[in-house]
Amino acid sequence: MLNALHNLFAPAAMARTTLVLNHVLTAEPAATERLRAHAGRRIELQPQAWPSLLPPLPRLAFAITPAGLLDWDADGAGTTADLTVRFDASNPALLAARALTGETPAVEIDGDAQLAADVNWLLQNLRWDVEADLERVLPPAAAHQIFRLGGGLARAVRAAVQAAAGLAARRG
Repeated sequence: MLNALHNLFAPAAMARTTLVLNHVLTAEPAATERLRAHAGRRIELQPQAWPSLLPPLPRLAFAITPAGLLDWDADGAGTTADLTVRFDASNPALLAARALTGETPAVEIDGDAQLAADVNWLLQNLRWDVEADLERVLPPAAAHQIFRLGGGLARAVRAAVQAAAGLAARRG
């Protein structure tokens, strides 16, 4: 039952994730310009130490389009990635909390040197301007308050996860 739900929702979640990634990329013309030079190449994200109690993640591989955007490469099994990005995923809640606060995770990058340099630039420089997106559908004052509330919530979740991890380390 859980496997069937996973197979149903994972592709939809990856399609939405790809839309968000492309939204962030198009907000910064320099980002799409950097990726445009790598059209046709493939990037694979490899989470390390994903908790076995959680459902497995779908394949996190993307092809770079001629427009400098990403296309989820769900069925690219057997296709060699031009660039592999590994990151610690042993604590997904902490990883998500850090992402929400704009903190870039530590990564290991292997593959084509120029593509690696451009992906590293993206990791260091791209940020999703959630507040600006909220202002497209809400009055600016409301968007600002929701953004502040979300940021505070993300910081609280991050602190709670770090505290729990500290407790677990002391007990272990």
